[in-house]
Amino acid sequence: MNTPSRREKIEAMLADEPQDQFLRYALAMELQKEEQHERSLELLRGLMADSARHVPAFFMAGQHLAAQDRIEEARDVLRDGIEEARRQGEAHAAGEMSDFLTSLGSI
Repeated sequence: MNTPSRREKIEAMLADEPQDQFLRYALAMELQKEEQHERSLELLRGLMADSARHVPAFFMAGQHLAAQDRIEEARDVLRDGIEEARRQGEAHAAGEMSDFLTSLGSI
């Protein structure tokens, strides 16, 4: 009997709670590790579109896109994330995304 992988365990938990943001974010991170970039980005985009927008998803999506040389997309996601972080009062997250955006050569 094979022991389920971390991804499989998360997917099993998500089957019971498909809207759980923590589990969806964790699955996106696992998919990224497995180099399933588009599936990971799809989950992150879903988290960014939730009614309670998930601020860390913006930063992770920006990093993933930049790593794939999709710089313009990364900049757009980061700008939206900075705005959302500020709206939610998450100054630290806004600052981290601003720093990363600057490192991409955009202000």
